[in-house]
Amino acid sequence: MAGDDRLTGFVQTALAAGHDRTEIAARLRAAGWSASEIDHAMGQWAQDGFALPVPKPLPSLGARDAFLYALMFTALAVVLGFSVPLGFALIDSWLPDPADRLMRLAARMRWPIAVLAIFLPLFLILDRRMVRATRQDGAQRRSRARAVLGFLALFLAALTLLGDAISVVFTFLSGDLSLRFAAKSALVALLAALAFLYVKGLMASDPTKAENET
Repeated sequence: MAGDDRLTGFVQTALAAGHDRTEIAARLRAAGWSASEIDHAMGQWAQDGFALPVPKPLPSLGARDAFLYALMFTALAVVLGFSVPLGFALIDSWLPDPADRLMRLAARMRWPIAVLAIFLPLFLILDRRMVRATRQDGAQRRSRARAVLGFLALFLAALTLLGDAISVVFTFLSGDLSLRFAAKSALVALLAALAFLYVKGLMASDPTKAENET
């Protein structure tokens, strides 16, 4: 068996034998298990005073959940990604460069608008559907697909914020920082921050995770 299976089995057996959790943790630490491994193994069993250890529900992965969450997060990425060029085109129209022309700006805006017209409603529909499914079935909150894709989205949003900040600092040090560039950088930072907060809020809605962290 894998190490995690042996650890979980030992904790289950020890709890069933009536040993105290503190004593079990001490024995495991003495055997070389880390605190995080011990906490994870302990957290799989409820503390309700029952004679036998009662297992807690674990994150689950279903093909349908994986498909829907992957599609929803992809739609979110596309919406945010194409909001940037559309926003850039609007900023260029509000803060025009003498080298730009109105027709060129209009051409830059057509494709992002066409993409957003499809993917924005798709994201809103999927988001509403997943929220409704989560309210009806608490097991949806333990979807491993949502956890994996959610943390990936948080990672990408954080990288975007860091890259945007580096770009601003570099441009400032180069002496090329302008109002147009600052506005575009602010737009990227705003969209990345909104994505980060949205996904973080989605992940924080998992009661099992919150219970394990307390």
